[in-house]
Amino acid sequence: MLDNAMLQGPADGRCHAVLLIDLNGFKRVNDGFGHPAGDELLVSLSKRLSGLFKEGTFLARLGGDEFALIAFDLSGLDAATAVVRKVAMAFEEPFFAAGSEHIIGASIGIALAPQDGTLGADLLRRADIALYRSKESGGSSSCFFEESMDDLVLQRITMERDLRHAIVSGDVLSHYQPIVNLKTQQIVGFEALARWTHPTKGNMPPDRFIPIAEDTALIRDLTESLLRRACRDALEWPDHIVLSVNLSAVLLRDRTMGLRVLAILAETGLNPARLAIEITESSLVSDLELAQVVLSRLRDAGVQIALDDFGTGYSSIYHLRNFRFDKIKIDRSYVDALGGEDPENDAIVRAMLGLGQGLGLTIIAEGVENAEQRDCLIRKGCEQGQGFLFGKALSAKDVATLLADADPLRKIASL
Repeated sequence: MLDNAMLQGPADGRCHAVLLIDLNGFKRVNDGFGHPAGDELLVSLSKRLSGLFKEGTFLARLGGDEFALIAFDLSGLDAATAVVRKVAMAFEEPFFAAGSEHIIGASIGIALAPQDGTLGADLLRRADIALYRSKESGGSSSCFFEESMDDLVLQRITMERDLRHAIVSGDVLSHYQPIVNLKTQQIVGFEALARWTHPTKGNMPPDRFIPIAEDTALIRDLTESLLRRACRDALEWPDHIVLSVNLSAVLLRDRTMGLRVLAILAETGLNPARLAIEITESSLVSDLELAQVVLSRLRDAGVQIALDDFGTGYSSIYHLRNFRFDKIKIDRSYVDALGGEDPENDAIVRAMLGLGQGLGLTIIAEGVENAEQRDCLIRKGCEQGQGFLFGKALSAKDVATLLADADPLRKIASL
């Protein structure tokens, strides 16, 4: 139908609009209430969208939770924007399925004819590129295609392909940053951090490739590969040293993730008590129920659970009470401001420490970069610290060299 419309083309000065609509939150309905509930919601949405436009539009479900809407012969950009706004408003009211109320949102990508193309396939591809940019913005949003997006998407596709190959070939490695007992100056743990040296672009920062992995199915493969390797490395460390590994918010929505972690522990032979899984508060918010399933399974097996970036989330006290964490990590932004001109920062750190101690949690300060910060944290009762004062992230080989030294913290300066 789109190709036929393109053969006619819009009247002079007018345009056709192709909208790709991807639902946000639909998977939660499917997982929590079953596929019949998901199908019921999709039918309800189809009726709601169809009712918005009496004529001059075409609506189709492309598969899964993605729809296409074509609005024909619009007067221009303002009219296309009005169509997009109408579609977005369709998601403001809750949907009902399986006897429950559900709030879902939508990401929308828009391409216009003839501005963005005159062939149906080109318009769909460019609407898809705009949809991808809309998803990148987070939450429910819309985005019109722009010519510059083509280059950006090509770069992204190339990066995804290279990352996929790097994971398969084992080129994404675990490096380990020390976690230190502030009073005794003894290493008590290492946090595993992903490191990737791209064959042509050199060292690739994690904030470049981790989001790509999270937007694709690669994050699970990447996490499992790194965890498996890190567990094997940790077997070479003294038994009191704990391995800490970050778990993405995406994986907290995977009901099987706890079992996958436990399977890797069984495969490698690492004692579950020597593993700490780190999560952020923001990762909990997207689906508290599923996160509870994943974390409870790990905790029941003896794995420690740490709340990372404490103080930057949405509802710290609520989460501390309901998720039974073993550790909290004070965000580096508070450590940076210690002893500065803002007395409220020091008061907040004292309050965090008091809260953690009252709940019997181990407290780790992130981003400790100088002796003054370390001494201030000790005076306030903080137990453990992590940061460049105690060393950067090291390769497995350098960690082995470090732990073989009689004075590891002195040795780390030479690595």
